[in-house]
Amino acid sequence: MGEIDKQLRDYRLTTAEILYHLPDHPALLQSYLWQEYDIAPRFPVLHKFLNFWTCNLDGRLHSVKVANVQLISVPEARYANALLHLN
Repeated sequence: MGEIDKQLRDYRLTTAEILYHLPDHPALLQSYLWQEYDIAPRFPVLHKFLNFWTCNLDGRLHSVKVANVQLISVPEARYANALLHLN
């Protein structure tokens, strides 16, 4: 499925900041940015990635922050509150 097809099916560009403990130095945290098209609010693609992480990678997860934005949406039109003239 292409990117446009996903966006039309309500997939949204999702970014996750994943903090994890370094395997050799567990007291230190490392940041990893993950970005993919996913469906909010359940985020099945992100959950699949996090399940892969916990099963196959050594760095224990500390926290995950998620943000998403819908790229294709109905345009928004508003009236201006003021009209200013510059001389």
